[in-house]
Amino acid sequence: MSLTVSPQLVQQAQRGEVDDAAFLDCVRDSLPYAWKVVTGLIDELRVGEADFTDNQTPPPDETARGQLLRMMASDAMRSAIERHFDVRLAFQNCHRVAAFRPSARQAYDDFVTAREQILNQKPELVDC
Repeated sequence: MSLTVSPQLVQQAQRGEVDDAAFLDCVRDSLPYAWKVVTGLIDELRVGEADFTDNQTPPPDETARGQLLRMMASDAMRSAIERHFDVRLAFQNCHRVAAFRPSARQAYDDFVTAREQILNQKPELVDC
């Protein structure tokens, strides 16, 4: 299971749309390592001037890696984070998450190419 969802949030979903804030609270509480990585990148992006920031540090263990994979594999989670923080997220391998300014279209487009994915490959990442 990707998220630990409260009965109240399930009831809200059964009644209709889920509030982004409630959903993000659920994501934050369910995936603390992934949340820390992504929000840390966003904080770094906000204080700097670069078009994007990225994480190149492998997760400390398989539990953390699983959290990051589940967050980045979910369109719903990524989209809610992007809307809330006004960023674009991208992902390579098992841990290279990047946060982009919305205006950094070229940097984002470059990051998500097959070329960049191939150039980011390392033998130690084959089984990550």
